[in-house]
Amino acid sequence: MSAPDLAVFVNQLEIAREVSSDDVVGVVTATTHVEGVERGEISVTFVELKTIIALNKTHLDRSGPTDVIAFELGAPGAPLGDIYICPEIARESAAEYGVEPRLELLRLVIHGTLHVLGHRHPEGSDREESEMFRKQDAILDSLLGS
Repeated sequence: MSAPDLAVFVNQLEIAREVSSDDVVGVVTATTHVEGVERGEISVTFVELKTIIALNKTHLDRSGPTDVIAFELGAPGAPLGDIYICPEIARESAAEYGVEPRLELLRLVIHGTLHVLGHRHPEGSDREESEMFRKQDAILDSLLGS
């Protein structure tokens, strides 16, 4: 299932102790495969709370923390992008949703990858009913074998 010309970089993994580099690379690769993308470069960086707050303010002009921020930098079919995930927020969300932190982190990797691939979702309460959220959940379910 690996894409021959897809480079996936995993940074600061020690912050996200619930997942391995193989987990992250596998999820990014599976997501790009579902989307028919076989080449590109995607970086996934796990960051502390203060870093995600700064990224959110600087790049999205939003106050406070968020769980994932993705930057789409490439062209369709050959993505280039950076994904930043805050495990601290992911752990809080996992507790709220009643899921394991590992699953929430993997869901965020899928979410960020879909953003890098050009997918968007509405803000607010409609977001979880969007096509992008349905797609991310289907990919996670397929990876988990459920």
